Amino acid sequence: MRLSKHFSLKKSQYEIDFVDININRDMPLFIDPYFLSIRKDRWSLDASRTLKSFFETFIKLIRDGKEDEARALFSYLHEPNETRLGLSRGKPRGNGIGDGDANKLFVSIKTSKAVKSGLVEDLEDFKFFIPGIGKDKISDMSTNIIRRHLLDYTKAQCLLWNIPLTKNINVGHWWDRKSCKWTTHHDDCLVIKDKLTLLVPKGVVSFSKHTTANKYFDKFVLEFLQNEHIRINSNFVQHRIDGTPYVTKKDLKEKAVTYSKEYLLEFSEKHPSVFNDYKDWVKNTSFPLQNEEIIEDLDRVKIVNYLSEKLYKTMPGNENATAYHRLTVGILELLLYPNISAPSVEHEVNSGRKRIDILFENSAENGFFYNLHIIHKYPCGYIPVECKNYKKDINNPELDQLSGRFSPNKGKFGLLLCRAINDENLFMERCADNLKDDRGLIIPITDRDLLSSLEKYKLGELKYLEDILTEKMKKITFK
Repeated sequence: MRLSKHFSLKKSQYEIDFVDININRDMPLFIDPYFLSIRKDRWSLDASRTLKSFFETFIKLIRDGKEDEARALFSYLHEPNETRLGLSRGKPRGNGIGDGDANKLFVSIKTSKAVKSGLVEDLEDFKFFIPGIGKDKISDMSTNIIRRHLLDYTKAQCLLWNIPLTKNINVGHWWDRKSCKWTTHHDDCLVIKDKLTLLVPKGVVSFSKHTTANKYFDKFVLEFLQNEHIRINSNFVQHRIDGTPYVTKKDLKEKAVTYSKEYLLEFSEKHPSVFNDYKDWVKNTSFPLQNEEIIEDLDRVKIVNYLSEKLYKTMPGNENATAYHRLTVGILELLLYPNISAPSVEHEVNSGRKRIDILFENSAENGFFYNLHIIHKYPCGYIPVECKNYKKDINNPELDQLSGRFSPNKGKFGLLLCRAINDENLFMERCADNLKDDRGLIIPITDRDLLSSLEKYKLGELKYLEDILTEKMKKITFK
């Protein structure tokens, strides 16, 4: 059973930011440190820094010969069950580092030439050169290290979707990068069937097809060797009818090289630029999973039709404000993923004196939200969204309310959702005046914008709402 069904959320994977896990068994997905390291949102950056802090502390102890201290840090990387992700079959049980193989893995790391030479630069590099460590164990190591980040994310998502938390639960250990120590305490947590559960952002998980030792070997090592054999005109070189030389990977694997992590280490020490090229390639070709990849039986057309009908049937007025808020956050998640992420609701600012209806993090690597910051220079690490389920037109007070929450640190861009605007030209002029007075850029989004974007999404035009935002920004900027 999916978590969304267990809690009767009536939400699909399209509408929620976290992986809609099966609460009864693990899903074959992994927290991917490479994804975490290249994403631009604050949550991912913060979690990635924590991973790096642990790695640097652990590796320094090994290189300094402080084996006991390094082993003590490593001992906290036990089998996590909380995310319901990994390779386990049947009931979730984790597939991480248990007591039986912990010592073997630690010895492998401690004695690895890759660690001593500096070839290994990040936690995720372990799986290329150290026997016994693959994508599943890297994911489980990461879960332990960033548990605090996952816990905070889980609490925010539970607040957003009204999922109950259990008070005063032992959350386990996580890495505190300020003190460079493992720490723990009790906190409010999501508990399902008496099990602590951690939700994971869908934008940081993968099947890890790119980031495997086999992929590095097949795509980079063998292709480098093919070119080398052609360069020296070795016995492996064959010629096509037109005289073009070539070397097959099959010949190399059968007669010249045998895949092993020991071989990858030896090769990479001789040719470090090839490993660096591979890591650059991963960063340039890795994209967050689409919703259909996470859950295969999703019906996009059916979900979009449902959301459109739901928006039509949600009547304006204060009595439906919460329903409108939760509906629109799901629609924005569908239309703008993966460029915005980690939504939270009723976010307090200024010590609780003001509240923002919805707050997203800007995780864009292209498109409108990326250009907003990089090209147009609007601070927008966060995207505040005010939702006004009014029967009447929005006016200057609503603009003032949102722009009053801007600051250089929090950002100077926001979205104002409302049901309709009778005189859109007049309101856009007010937005333009707001911008000219250096009070930030606010773009209104109406039901018509959402409904037309949903129709385009159904047809495969996934970025139509960003196109609408781009056009509205132009109108506001040049008025």
